[in-house]
Amino acid sequence: MAIFYNEEFETLPRPALEALQLTRLKNTLERVYATVPFYRASFRRSGVVPGDLKTLEELQRFPFTTKKDMRDSYPYGLFAVPLREIVRIHASSGTTGKPTVVGYTGEDIHVWSELMARSFVAAGAHKGDIIHNAYGYGLFTGGLGAHYGAERLGASVIPISGGNTKRQIMIMQDFGSTVLTCTPSYSLYMAEEARSEGVDFRKLRLRVGIFGAEPWSEAMRGEIESKLNLDAIDIYGLSEIMGPGVAIECIQAKHGLHLWEDHFIPEIINPETGELLPAGATGELVITTITKQGIPLIRYRTRDVTSLNYEPCICGRTHVRIARMSGRSDDMIIIRGVNVFPSQIESVLVGIEGVEPHYLLIVDRHDNLDTLEVQVEVDEQIFSDEIKVLQSLARRIEKEIKEMLGVTCKAKLVEPRTIQRSEGKATRVVDKRKL
Repeated sequence: MAIFYNEEFETLPRPALEALQLTRLKNTLERVYATVPFYRASFRRSGVVPGDLKTLEELQRFPFTTKKDMRDSYPYGLFAVPLREIVRIHASSGTTGKPTVVGYTGEDIHVWSELMARSFVAAGAHKGDIIHNAYGYGLFTGGLGAHYGAERLGASVIPISGGNTKRQIMIMQDFGSTVLTCTPSYSLYMAEEARSEGVDFRKLRLRVGIFGAEPWSEAMRGEIESKLNLDAIDIYGLSEIMGPGVAIECIQAKHGLHLWEDHFIPEIINPETGELLPAGATGELVITTITKQGIPLIRYRTRDVTSLNYEPCICGRTHVRIARMSGRSDDMIIIRGVNVFPSQIESVLVGIEGVEPHYLLIVDRHDNLDTLEVQVEVDEQIFSDEIKVLQSLARRIEKEIKEMLGVTCKAKLVEPRTIQRSEGKATRVVDKRKL
C-alpha cells in the first residue's frame, strides 16, 4: 500500500486536478502580463492576452519561453516580484553562455520543500531515514533542493555534497545512511571506490538511491542496483522550473515519473515545428509553472525528450507520468542523418558482459563524413586477456550499436578507470566537428 506525503493533492481526481490547474494558470498569466515586461511584449507579438484563455487546451495559443530568453533577460529581467521579496537566488552553470538565473520567494521555497518531501516519500523514504545528500550545494539547485525536502519530511540529512569520495563511503558506513541522493554516474563511481577500498555495499544500511541531473538508462538502473544493493529511483527537475522534485518515480511501479501537476502543466511538442503532440507521443517536454511567484515561466522549452502517460498508476497517485528522459533535443547527436542519444548507446553497452558503465562518445568528421568512436572501459580481466578477445568484444559492441541504432561506430576499449569521472553531471560526448 502506497504512503503519501500530501494524499489529498497527490490523489486528486483528474477533473478536480484540471480545474485547479485552470484557476492557477489564469492567475499566473494575469500576473506575468502585469509584472514582467518580457511576457507582456511576447504575448502581444503572438496576438494573445491572458483573458483569451478559457480552457487548458488554449494554453497552446501562448508563446514559448526559451533558455535564450532567460539569458537575454539576465540577471533579473524575468522576475515577477521586486528583488526585496526574493529570499534565494540560484543559477545554472553557464557552461554554454551566461547562466540562467532563478529567484525564489519564501513561498516558492515552501512549495519546493513540500514537492521534494512528496518526492522522497514516493521514492520510499520516510521520517526515520538518514539521507546522504551528495548533490552539489551552491548555485546548483540539487543540493539545497534535496536538503530542504529531507528536512521538511523530518528525516535526518547529511549535507555532504559532492567530492572526497573515500570520505563519503566512510560516512555512509559510520553514520548509517539509508537513502543516497546524487547523480547516477557518481553512484557508480562510489561503487568503484568502495570496491577498491574493500567496502561491501551489501553491508551498508542503504535502501534507496534517488538519482537525477543527467539522463540514464534502464540498463544503468540494473547496474546501480546490483552494485549498490538498493532501489534506484529516477528524479527529474531543472533549475529554471524549480530544481529537483518536479517529477519522480514511485517505488511501487518504477515506471515513469509522476509530475506534480498541481504546480506544473506539462506539454509535449515536436522540437522542430513546435506543434503540440498527443499523449503517448515522444517529443520535447514543455512546462508551465502555475504557482511560482519569483520567476513564473510560461511554456518553457526544457529540451528534454520524453512522453506523457495518463494511465492510472498502481501507487494511487493521479498525476501524469513522464517517461524516463531519453536525452535532450539539443544534446542529440546526428550521425550521417541518424539521431542518437548517449543514453541509447549506454543501454547497449551496459548489456554487454565485461563492459563497464563508463564511456565517452567522440564525434568527428573526416572527408565530409561523420564518424563516431565509442570509448568504453572494460573490466580488468577482459583488458588483460588476449588481443583476439578484445578485438572480438569491440566487434560485438560495433555490431550491437549498428543493429540497435542504425549507426556505424568504431569501438575503442580502454583500461579500467581511464575515462574521466565526474562528481556532478557526467561528460558523455566530445563533438570535434566544425558544424
